[in-house]
Order: sequence, then C-alpha cells, then structure tokens
Amino acid sequence: MFIVVTGVSGAGKTTVGKLLAKELGCRFYEGDDFHPAANIEKMRRGEPLTDDDRWPWLDALRAAIVAALDRGEHGILACSALKHSYRARLRVSEDVVFVYLAVAPGEIERRLKQRKGHFMNPALIESQFATLETPQNALTLDASLPAAVLVQQVQKALGI
Repeated sequence: MFIVVTGVSGAGKTTVGKLLAKELGCRFYEGDDFHPAANIEKMRRGEPLTDDDRWPWLDALRAAIVAALDRGEHGILACSALKHSYRARLRVSEDVVFVYLAVAPGEIERRLKQRKGHFMNPALIESQFATLETPQNALTLDASLPAAVLVQQVQKALGI
C-alpha cells in the first residue's frame, strides 16, 4: 500500500505522514523534495504554480510511487495533490490510497504565520484553496485534530 497524504499547505501533511511512516515502519517521501528549483523559487516569490509547472513534479512523484510498489515496498507521500487530475496522475494502481487533511482557511493562515524555514509563501494560501478540488475518493480527516489522533484514524480506517 502507498498512502498519499493530501491537503493545502499547512494542513499537516508532513507531520502526519512522517508519524504514520514511523508507525508503519515504511519510507516517508516529502513531495516538496521533488519540486524543481524553479517551482520553489516561484512559490517563495508568492507566485502560484500553474499546471504546466506541476506536471513534471507530479510525474516525478508518480515515478517514485511506481518504483516503490515495483520493489514491493509500502510508502507514505506528503503531497498537496489539490486537483482531481493531479490525484489521478498519482493513482498508479489500487494500491495507492489518498488521505485528505481538511482544514479551514483561518486555521491554515494561523499555522503558516507560525511556520519558519519553509519556502511556501503564506500569500499563496488563497490560491491553494482556489485550486483545491475536494477529494471524493479519499479518507477525509479533520486536520485540526492532533497528528497522533489522525494517524490512529488512518490506521483504523485502512485496517492497518
């Protein structure tokens, strides 16, 4: 199984993903690490990414998922995957499961103001919510809950 933890920036994808990977004893993949430098610079400047910016990034993520599954490995990926088409690109098989961390814009604004050392410009949160197509085919969780609780909910819902 390969679990993709999705949501807008600041929803807790990395925190939940790392904790879940530790609990399950599998590899954690940080989606941000797959962005080309041009994407990171664009976001740092407060410029929203276009689909053309995202496709190569999503293809790199897809390749990582395929490689892990081909090796028979389980994994957790933290990745915004805001649109249905992005999630479709990542769903390489039935072994890919999506967990969506739903959270209100006000809570995200609060979190991003407190976050230090991340390239994501808080000014982009509006564009993230504008781009978001709420997943219909995912386990949806309330991201305002503590990460440990969310991990327990994932394990219970997925029977792992």
